[in-house]
Amino acid sequence: MKKIINTSNAPAAIGPYSQAVEVNGTLYISGQVAINPETGKVVQGNIKEQTEQVMLNISAILDAAGYKFSDVVKSTCLLSDMQNFAAMNSVYEKYYSNNPPARAAFAVKELPLGVLVEIETIAVKC
Repeated sequence: MKKIINTSNAPAAIGPYSQAVEVNGTLYISGQVAINPETGKVVQGNIKEQTEQVMLNISAILDAAGYKFSDVVKSTCLLSDMQNFAAMNSVYEKYYSNNPPARAAFAVKELPLGVLVEIETIAVKC
């Protein structure tokens, strides 16, 4: 059964998509950008500050669905510039210090709202 996950503790979708969808014990979290859910505005800051907000948004969605970071099996990190890769990693690794998930990271031409990073996440309840 398909279940739509929505929480006010993460930014509302900025298009025709759900924050997350759960199907058969697998949670698919839409790409999260550095929007503060309290203000609805993009966090103006460097890659570390934006990555921190993205991870907080992912955390809120995981929590709303009853998952934890330890349930995450795959992440896809989109960067506006690969020069930000190491700095993004320095924040990302705090959330996955043990048994990190599989991951892809690459630069794209442009991200929504001019942000520096977007991360999508897949989690599975084992």
